[in-house]
Amino acid sequence: MNSTPSRITKAVIPAAGLGTRFLPLTKATPKEMLPVVDKPAIQYVVEEAVAAGLSDILMVTGRNKRALEDHFDRNYELEEALQRRGDQVKLDSVCASTELADIHYVRQRDPKGLGHAVLCAAPHVGQEPFAVLLADDLIDPRDPLLARMTEVRARYGGSVVALMEVDPDSIHLYGCAAVEQSAQYAAGGGGVRITDLVEKPEPGTAPSSLAIIGRYLLDPEIFDVLRATTPGRGGEIQLTDALRALVQAGRPVHGVVFSGRRYDTGDRAEYLRATVRLACERDDLGPEFLAWLREFMGSQELVGV
Repeated sequence: MNSTPSRITKAVIPAAGLGTRFLPLTKATPKEMLPVVDKPAIQYVVEEAVAAGLSDILMVTGRNKRALEDHFDRNYELEEALQRRGDQVKLDSVCASTELADIHYVRQRDPKGLGHAVLCAAPHVGQEPFAVLLADDLIDPRDPLLARMTEVRARYGGSVVALMEVDPDSIHLYGCAAVEQSAQYAAGGGGVRITDLVEKPEPGTAPSSLAIIGRYLLDPEIFDVLRATTPGRGGEIQLTDALRALVQAGRPVHGVVFSGRRYDTGDRAEYLRATVRLACERDDLGPEFLAWLREFMGSQELVGV
């Protein structure tokens, strides 16, 4: 067992992607600002980070992403208008995003991939360990994945990657991990040792059906590795390739296999499912919305669909 690693307080949220799967909407609107019920997707991710004790957040943005900064900034005119009306509920909802965390921004000037986006965070992170949360992945707060990852890191040190079992026919869409479950991990209460990583393997070549999902706890040594990483899949600098280099160098990289509720808001169908599911679970919306859904599912409107 390693000595206790230092506590992580910094989170990096890459949010510079073009969102081409949601065109034409994302021509002028950041995909991270797509509403999931009545909050933008990015706010759920920030709330998850804060709940895990990550109070210093850096968003790596790009052109046409100013709406992200505006959302987490004060809007004095709106706040004053709501105050005059006595609408405390809406005022609290507006102020909530402003008061969540200490949020900073840096631009990824060129779209060179996730690894490059993480490397853009190096001046802010310095020599501290940090978390990376991908803005497309929403993790249900009832399934605290980051807490589990933190426990694994506290026990074993090194970097920790979140994994999830997916259909083998879909694994080529993800980064993929080969893992080893040893007695050491079983005795420690969780985690697996990652023995190899592949970014979007060709169909039929994946070492497992364990996909990398968008949560990482990384040691700052990853920055030096990223600086030496050449473009890989898609001509981009891949974080998966850098983590693979750490594994090959004998550095500890662990995995946490997640089986809870995850919503991929970067996929149109998954985005719709996430919105419907979260709306159904809301006390203020769920009963009426569920009643309408049941009526709609039994109506003639679906004939031929």
